[in-house]
Amino acid sequence: MRSHSSAMLDWKPMTTQQQPIDLYYFPTPNGKKVSIMLEELGVPYTVHIIHIGKGDQFTPEFLAISPNNKIPAIVDPEGPGGEPIALFESGAILKYLAEKFGKLYPSEPRARAKVDEWLFWQVGGFGPMLGQNHHFAIYAPEKIEYAIKRYRDETHRLYGVLDKQLKDKEYVAGDYSIADIAIIDWSNGYERQGIDIAEFPHFAAWRERVMAREAVKRGVAVDLESGSRLSLAEDKDAQSVLFNQRAR
Repeated sequence: MRSHSSAMLDWKPMTTQQQPIDLYYFPTPNGKKVSIMLEELGVPYTVHIIHIGKGDQFTPEFLAISPNNKIPAIVDPEGPGGEPIALFESGAILKYLAEKFGKLYPSEPRARAKVDEWLFWQVGGFGPMLGQNHHFAIYAPEKIEYAIKRYRDETHRLYGVLDKQLKDKEYVAGDYSIADIAIIDWSNGYERQGIDIAEFPHFAAWRERVMAREAVKRGVAVDLESGSRLSLAEDKDAQSVLFNQRAR
């Protein structure tokens, strides 16, 4: 468990975050969405490692917060009406935090709709398709060529969509937002996903811009030093926990 504290921002109406937000986390792309967001906001938070290769996600205590047995999840002790609120699903958490603190999510309806488009594009397509790419190309015990090609091709298509969107934009939906935060760490695995970054120069330039942000660097680095990340390609027990959805 580790605590992070920095300048605290206002919630509407004009209150401050006094108590740390509890972040239930493992250093995956979905987990890093929320650690990056909390670093960008500068609010205090406490990290609780949920070691997904050891089955921590199946404990009754965690399931009470995240019934889908997935990280990330948060508990905000200062939720709406001053009462605690627990949230799971990374996209929902990003929206909640952005709306609470009035940052990284535009208030103008058209601009907000554009951010939503790309946030949902990530949670509904970019993340799941890249995840299947990893699974069949790297982790699956049986290498099924059709599945590998299917998800590699779809990954390539999605990077093309992203590259085209960034052709005349610094950030995905205009200004830097939760859409960029949602996408960035999934895209950090482009080499393992079979992507030649030279083919997507607008994406490459965007990735450099986002990764240069100090809050992004801090959010990506959360807990990497503890050694809790698994080498899934080698840890067969952890693969059994994750891919068969059972406790170890």
